[in-house]
Amino acid sequence: MTQPWYRQFWPWFIIALPCAAVIGSIATAIIASQDGVNLVAEDYYKQGKEINQDLSKFDRAEALGIRVELSVSDKELTLKPLSGEIPAGQALHLSLFHPTLAGLDSDHLLTADGKGVYRLMLDKPLTGKWHIRVDAFNHEWRLQETAQLPTKAPVELDPKGR
Repeated sequence: MTQPWYRQFWPWFIIALPCAAVIGSIATAIIASQDGVNLVAEDYYKQGKEINQDLSKFDRAEALGIRVELSVSDKELTLKPLSGEIPAGQALHLSLFHPTLAGLDSDHLLTADGKGVYRLMLDKPLTGKWHIRVDAFNHEWRLQETAQLPTKAPVELDPKGR
């Protein structure tokens, strides 16, 4: 007496292989849809064209001889002008970019204290690799550097740190 097909091993084994592939593809689709890729910009062509325009800002900073020292302590970030012609009382735009986590990126408008030092109080300490960009209030010049934070030694931002 032979057994019916549903009580045998091989039909279920053959059915299980495509079912495993379907379950695996559904799981992959769910994982992929939960986190978007932040490394590729949607308007990459426009950003590429803007890079050439931005280079003139570095050249202007170099012509003015602007150099800034960035120090990071526990929850305070300070920018101290080292050289150059930054008008007294001029505000600066500070942008912090994380290379892989776009949700951590931030922009700040900083004003100088009586000693000419720009300070930013942080919500939490900065850790890891960061792209730091400092712009004049009128966007006339720009400084940029990449730094591993926290660091014991100050980071110098100069026009050649492109």
